[in-house]
Amino acid sequence: MFGVGLPEFAVIALVAVIVFGPDRLPELARQAGRFVRQVRNLANNAQTQLRDELGPEYADLKLTDLDPRVAIRRHILEAMEDDDDRTPAQSRPPLEPAVELLGPGERPPFDGEAT
Repeated sequence: MFGVGLPEFAVIALVAVIVFGPDRLPELARQAGRFVRQVRNLANNAQTQLRDELGPEYADLKLTDLDPRVAIRRHILEAMEDDDDRTPAQSRPPLEPAVELLGPGERPPFDGEAT
């Protein structure tokens, strides 16, 4: 989580003991735990309220689905799967009609109304 490993966590704990002292550290840890619990409950309540407001079509909605990066990635993957489902003949663009090449010294057709 956040790229913090065991050595980094040990350094943070040591600095916390030095700065706050061993007497205040347990109370600060309890306060931090309460804060994290309140934030988690707030996020869950917001997610539940959003699901209720949107209706049954969005019953499986997650807050991470609202992240634009996740939404774009999901739609791109769905489009790629749709392309894989098509047969090779369906995936080829239609052939263009044969184009007549102009001969040497021949002028291309001119449409005065088009310009």
